[in-house]
Amino acid sequence: MIAEELINQMIPPLKLYDTVDKALRWMDEFRVNELPVVSNRKYMGLATELSLIELPDRTRQLKELELEYKEVHVQGQQHFYDVMEAAIKNKIQVVAVLDEEQDYMGVITINDTLAAFGQMSALQGSGSILVLSMPERDYSLAQISRLIEEENTKILSAYVSPDELDPYKIKLTLKLNTTDLSRIIATLERFEYRITAQFNDNTEYDVGKDRLDMLFKYLDI
Repeated sequence: MIAEELINQMIPPLKLYDTVDKALRWMDEFRVNELPVVSNRKYMGLATELSLIELPDRTRQLKELELEYKEVHVQGQQHFYDVMEAAIKNKIQVVAVLDEEQDYMGVITINDTLAAFGQMSALQGSGSILVLSMPERDYSLAQISRLIEEENTKILSAYVSPDELDPYKIKLTLKLNTTDLSRIIATLERFEYRITAQFNDNTEYDVGKDRLDMLFKYLDI
């Protein structure tokens, strides 16, 4: 699942000419601690409750203030794991989503990412999800399928997306019908496929579970 599919259409952005009072009222209404600020479709940063709540003059416009987290955002095609990481690392509740032209697309809340993880886990069932990164020229689902099936495992679904860290690479997300990925990982790595994330029940390589644990800790649930 990619970021643009998780955009929360119910949360509008603030404008630079909006007041501190309006920003705080919207944060209360939408039950978030931050809201994105946009000017001419460009993301300007986040207005945060912590920085606004103590201001004595709530008629001031946001353009007069220093906005935060200007560099914290994701691209529309990035995986929702990346949204989780951005929120967790920066201790924020919302993450802005930009398109290829760096125009503002919308915002995702931490609860949206939790819901996405729940959907992914439900689809996963008793199997596993594996995410690989590779040069686009090396992509061959037939070869990858053969390597996985040699370990008596079936690919139930496959999804290809761009690797946001390298324009010459792609990410391949696989849903498999097994929870034991140790031999599959060893085989794929032997053929120089790089594993970037996984969800399963019982392996020490479970990067996805680590991220979920971080998310639960962040949410204090």
